[in-house]
Amino acid sequence: MRTLMITMSLFGLIGCGSINSSHANQQETHEDFAIEQVADGTYVHHGKHLDIDTGYQGDICNISFVVGSKGVAVIDTGGSLKVGKQLRAAIRKVTPLPVLYVINTHVHPDHVYGNAAFLADKPIFVGHDKLANTMELRREQYAKLNARLLHEDAQGSDLIKPTLTVKDKLTLDLGDRKLELTAHPVAHTNTDVSLIDVKTSTLFTGDLLFIERTPVVEADIKGLIAELEKLKASPAKQVVPGHGPVTKDWLAALSNAQRYLNLLLADVRASIKKNEGMEKAMDNAAAGEKDKWQLFEIANRRNVNTIYPGLEWE
Repeated sequence: MRTLMITMSLFGLIGCGSINSSHANQQETHEDFAIEQVADGTYVHHGKHLDIDTGYQGDICNISFVVGSKGVAVIDTGGSLKVGKQLRAAIRKVTPLPVLYVINTHVHPDHVYGNAAFLADKPIFVGHDKLANTMELRREQYAKLNARLLHEDAQGSDLIKPTLTVKDKLTLDLGDRKLELTAHPVAHTNTDVSLIDVKTSTLFTGDLLFIERTPVVEADIKGLIAELEKLKASPAKQVVPGHGPVTKDWLAALSNAQRYLNLLLADVRASIKKNEGMEKAMDNAAAGEKDKWQLFEIANRRNVNTIYPGLEWE
């Protein structure tokens, strides 16, 4: 495994990574957009663990690309046109082959707003069967969010809908390698897609799986727990989560996420049964997990706020 540091001028595209050690003693106006080669022809850029309300800059999730003999598949594109352009420039440092596919693992803005950077490549945009409609429903909300959080970096960003959708299973051919995509039932969102690169047995989970960073539930906590269990049957040798490091110990990572989610579910149910109210549940639910996850205080309270109303009607 090796890490490539793609360096670009401040007058072009500016990355968010750390300074390359080979340039550390030089006073250059460069920053780095780091990509990690995690397998043959398989690359990941790791976003930072920043909260969307307190430190968001459009680069907080994992965005990846896979290079085949015919061309490239991009897996998520970041939270702004700027980040998408940084990713595209990084790809061009690796290969001149065309970008054939841009795959979105779900609807969240940190994963999709870089799509516009690839329009000139005329790729096939791929996503869940429900992604286009969900994008449209959230278009105005997300545009306001991006403008408020990213300011000038929000300019030029747009929601690019899929032109090829996944209802159940879909296989994409990059030449000497195939990507097998799976559309999931309602879990992290109602638009979740995972995929595996068959050649390297690398599984990309999107935000079905978080590592290090507190898992997030937008849609159905019970569905998310169930989908994590299904992922355990994957033939993967390593996993790229939506947030956090690539791991070969991915079964443990899935179990860690399930442990947190199961405790959260049990504690919120118990709070409802005792008629304690949502605010107390926000303070107490899954408290035993506090030291095991980054951004726990913020994310856990949001999760309680999300799942509490639905669980009241069980």
